[in-house]
Formats: sequence, C-alpha cells, structure tokens
Amino acid sequence: MSTPEQAEADRAPGAHQSGRARLRSYVVGLCLASLLTAASFAAASSNLVWAPSIPVLLAVLAIAQMGVHLVFFLHVSSAPDSTNTVLALAFGIFVVGLVVFGSMIIMANLTHDMMPMDKLLQMQR
Repeated sequence: MSTPEQAEADRAPGAHQSGRARLRSYVVGLCLASLLTAASFAAASSNLVWAPSIPVLLAVLAIAQMGVHLVFFLHVSSAPDSTNTVLALAFGIFVVGLVVFGSMIIMANLTHDMMPMDKLLQMQR
C-alpha cells in the first residue's frame, strides 16, 4: 500500500497539475526532445563517434526520445491510477512488434513461393 507522498512522487511531470507547473512540464519536455533531436543529427554527421557505433547511438537516442514523449507529453507513469494507460501502451507495442516481425518473415520468404522468371515469361507469350 502506498502513501499519498509516494503516489505523488509516482506521477508523471505535468499530470494532475494546473497552470504554470503544467506549462513548465511541457517546456522541459520540449527542450529535452529538441536536445535529443539535435544530438541525433550531430552524431550522424560528425566524425567524433566511431562509425560502426552510430546506429547503436541513434537507437539509444531514439529510445530516450520516446521516453521523454511518454513521460512529459503523454504523462505515462508508474502511478496506480495510470495502470490502464501502461497496459494500453504495452499492448500497442506488442501489436506493432507483431506486425513488424510478421512482415519481416513474409518478406524473407517472398521469393521462395514465387514462380521463376523464365516460366513467368513463357506464360506471357
């Protein structure tokens, strides 16, 4: 059982706030999102980062960007009152992953089930 202080600490920035606190939360989120976007462009176009590690760095920055959006703009938190939001987010991620994984399997096996090109050309004559 959580105390009211713990429940307040579990809330996302800007959730259940009004006025200036909510605006400040959105401005902080915008600044962090802009900073992460600029860092992504800088990492991709500079020589300061070891070239083979750039995709990994971009993936990390993208995940951080998603976290900023979830917390500061969508107000997703671990608070007890946002359980449905977290479950809906998890289900959405599962469905997107399922679609991407299924599409990759279909594309990988697409040429296996196709008719060879020479037979296809013979059928058109």
